[in-house]
Amino acid sequence: QVQLVESGGGVVQAGSSLGLSCAASRRTLREYSMAWFRQAPGKEREFVAAISRGGGSFTYADSVKGRFTVSRDNARNTGYLHLNSLKPEDTAVYYCAAARTIISSALSTDARDYDYWGQGTQVTVSS
Repeated sequence: QVQLVESGGGVVQAGSSLGLSCAASRRTLREYSMAWFRQAPGKEREFVAAISRGGGSFTYADSVKGRFTVSRDNARNTGYLHLNSLKPEDTAVYYCAAARTIISSALSTDARDYDYWGQGTQVTVSS
């Protein structure tokens, strides 16, 4: 069982930056790939970014590519999502998720592949 707790959300103006953190309860987080998803009001949850167990592989949704950066620190059992050049359309609840993976480079953009989820943190971007 892995418990995930996100933090770092807030209300910012367009063009600003934010850093989100996802702290995991297990010291074996290095056995899990991690991802970030978001859900805006009235919309379905969508993939944002994912990073492999060791951090060597990562992928982004086209809508955030070049603006967001996903990373992790396995020694601290924490994942991160840095959001730059924020736009009003980035407003959503951001969730981190984890999936135990065998292959170190494996990662997924499909929410169904992730077993553990945080409670979410709100990011609001004003124009």
